[in-house]
Amino acid sequence: MKKVLIGMLVVMGASSVAVAQGNPEAGKALTAVCAACHGADGNSALANFPKLAGQQQGYLLKQLKDIKSGTRAVVEMTGLLGGYSDENLTDIAAYFASNAVVTGQADPELVEAGKALYRSGNAKTGVPACMACHGPAGKGLNSAAFPSLAGQHAGYTAAQLKKFQSNERVNDPAGIMQDIAFKMNDREIKAVSSYIQGLY
Repeated sequence: MKKVLIGMLVVMGASSVAVAQGNPEAGKALTAVCAACHGADGNSALANFPKLAGQQQGYLLKQLKDIKSGTRAVVEMTGLLGGYSDENLTDIAAYFASNAVVTGQADPELVEAGKALYRSGNAKTGVPACMACHGPAGKGLNSAAFPSLAGQHAGYTAAQLKKFQSNERVNDPAGIMQDIAFKMNDREIKAVSSYIQGLY
């Protein structure tokens, strides 16, 4: 828990740098390829492709740059970002951030367990409350480090937690999510992912 708190302080300081605004209209013109998987407005229909609509612009920009540089491996996007400049990526991030996310529904059988973990964490295992970084409504903290989670596909969220858990995904600042995911069991991952899908 101490590592997570220290990491949060470091990340909050490092991520408080202002993100260039970007031009959503210019970004929209660059997203034809993105739409095939993520939907024209960033609300993907399939759980293996994340919803980008309503995401924090700074977070989206960081992920795009990490994918382009190879820091974050996403097989489906290999080579797709090579021709885009930093300005292009900023505009794309601004476009998707400007759209509203379409939320799903949480599994009624998992709501209570997911809500408890999201709001209170698990003191016995050292898992902090998700809302400490991602906010009570899952909208994030308006930084590149703490993304919006509200409405994200349960399958995608669970897959990312598993990737953090196995060190397959390592581009989170200060290793915060790796540390947290490592302490979560499969039941907790499934429950909190379902709860997040229904957040709005």
